[in-house]
Amino acid sequence: MSTMNISLPETMKSFVDEQVVGRGFGTSSEYVRELIRRDQDRQHLRALLIEGASSPATVPADTGYFDRLRERARRTAGKE
Repeated sequence: MSTMNISLPETMKSFVDEQVVGRGFGTSSEYVRELIRRDQDRQHLRALLIEGASSPATVPADTGYFDRLRERARRTAGKE
């Protein structure tokens, strides 16, 4: 694992320390890694949303679409 050193104003360092203690992280590094993971997830979701919004519509999202979606979900849930 690589090491990265960062400089923070005292108020931010105090905030990080409070989050580590209050949210059960073992170290400030664990807290920062979690923030980075969440940002990566957010960026990935944003890219998927943009991709979906820019793709052509193929099936209208009408009542029939949602009925088929519910039926597919029921079938999938029944297999577990």
